[in-house]
Amino acid sequence: MTRLNRERVLRAAVALADESGIESLSMRRLAQELDVVPMALYKHVANKEQLLDGMVDAVVGEIDPPAPGSDWRGVVRQRILSARRVLLRHRWAYRVIESRTGPTPAVLEYLDSMIGVFRDGGLSVDLTHHVMHAMGSRLLGFSQELFDASGGAEPPDPALASRYPRIAELAAAAHDGDSVVGGGCDDQFEFEFALDLLLDGFERLRARGWSPPARS
Repeated sequence: MTRLNRERVLRAAVALADESGIESLSMRRLAQELDVVPMALYKHVANKEQLLDGMVDAVVGEIDPPAPGSDWRGVVRQRILSARRVLLRHRWAYRVIESRTGPTPAVLEYLDSMIGVFRDGGLSVDLTHHVMHAMGSRLLGFSQELFDASGGAEPPDPALASRYPRIAELAAAAHDGDSVVGGGCDDQFEFEFALDLLLDGFERLRARGWSPPARS
């Protein structure tokens, strides 16, 4: 039998969440998967919260390191899309990341590295500060949308369309079967569209030597 250690515990927890969902994860269920008594787990993770922290770090550790290159936008884009691919493999992970009261060590290391890419690309400390706020969770490969479009394209309710004509107009256009994103929102397209929009805007600010307005 392979000796139990922290890495094996976290790897098994991630696999269990991938297979059955994060809601199914418990120390008892994980112990069963590893064929050990639950108390054996506590030598490696003190409690369920520490287990979840470790799972976040394990997932974030799968994100590709920054590729060498002078084009900071290309480096950032490549890494964020790698983060998105990782989160699509582990669809429960973004909810666990959001649930943490503070960033885990791997998240801190990842964010520090991303800040380094922005700074090495010529962005000032002030601009980088605002960039990090603007990017938000998109840096880690996910974003919180206004609406859940996972149900696909549905015709707007006539009563609601009459009351909210602009929303109905937008929904009809964006969800048209002949539109560039097809029937229903294409999450990947929307994610990359917003990512490229942000990166292009950041580059324009960097190129003109942007600085924050003086405080009154």
